[in-house]
Amino acid sequence: MPHSPEDKKRALTRVRRIRGQVEALERALESSEPCLAVLQQIAAIRGAANGLMGEIIEMHLQDELVAGETTPDQRAVRMQEVGHLIRSYLK
Repeated sequence: MPHSPEDKKRALTRVRRIRGQVEALERALESSEPCLAVLQQIAAIRGAANGLMGEIIEMHLQDELVAGETTPDQRAVRMQEVGHLIRSYLK
């Protein structure tokens, strides 16, 4: 979860953009657009979701591993959590 107001605003802007892309995909399907156009829209949505995921991971790493006062043991546990998240994301 983004903690700063700027990060939260940036993440919500990306989510709203993705919502618009999904709505455009729905309209394309309803109007029987050609498969190529539908596939391009899906690829754009996937790219936007990947971008959002990368940005949220970066925010999380900054908040949990770089900023603040944590012990090496706390950072190791958090790094394991992030590693698990990244591995599940890459499946």
